[in-house]
Amino acid sequence: MGIARRAKRYVGVVAHHDADGLVMPMSIEWDDGRKFNIDEVKDIRRAASLKTGGDGIRYTIRIGSNITYLFFEDPRWFVEEKVVDMPS
Repeated sequence: MGIARRAKRYVGVVAHHDADGLVMPMSIEWDDGRKFNIDEVKDIRRAASLKTGGDGIRYTIRIGSNITYLFFEDPRWFVEEKVVDMPS
């Protein structure tokens, strides 16, 4: 089994908005209630998701030892969810 593809998964995000308008995501919440604190925001830029489609502000984030992308596609947030290839 391996990663077959990526899918756009909309998630809840707790973010800090400063007086200058900078938005910094603090944590991600999946629809099943799991919450993940974001340990570090490594980069912020306007970019497209080449794996799932869509574009917006792309945050390169670190959660524990994992580095991934979080996208703000106004007004929603999404991640590129791993879809596992299931054997037939």
